[in-house]
Amino acid sequence: MKALGNGALVEAAIKNWRTAPLDERVRATLGFLEKLTLTPGEVSGADVAPLRQAGLTDAAIAEAIYVAFVFGVMARLANTFDFRVSDARGLRWACRILLGPGYRASSIAG
Repeated sequence: MKALGNGALVEAAIKNWRTAPLDERVRATLGFLEKLTLTPGEVSGADVAPLRQAGLTDAAIAEAIYVAFVFGVMARLANTFDFRVSDARGLRWACRILLGPGYRASSIAG
């Protein structure tokens, strides 16, 4: 599912991902990531089963965790150092970077 260019879908997901018209894989991933973010000590292998049942591969699950981790760190740094939010042009540029080579382009192989 791609939300690029679908502002209504993005807004609906931001407002309430549970009721937004999202693909079941995306909904399962968001539920998992919410638990991982809010109560990481409670996450177990049983929490991964619904993701696999929804059709996600282990590589896709790992990628989702990686992206959530990166965004979590960046949000904390932004709050700590009072980063400026990019203007619309800067956000479009960042989206092209992330949608081009992807998040993995900045990761360390291994």
